[in-house]
Amino acid sequence: MREDDPVTAIESWLREILRCPSCRSALADGQGPESTPELQCTGCSLAYRIDDGIPVLLVDEARTRS
Repeated sequence: MREDDPVTAIESWLREILRCPSCRSALADGQGPESTPELQCTGCSLAYRIDDGIPVLLVDEARTRS
């Protein structure tokens, strides 16, 4: 992984098509409360964790951002 790659290390072509499963808005790179990488929805308050480079896009397992 290069230094200028997103923290999530998700392929760019995949990042362009990923959407929030709840509201269908775009997802942005972010960090969770424990500085773990996550994808944060730009439309609603949900954040999705990333396990070993794989985004877990399950609404039931999403974290609600404050």
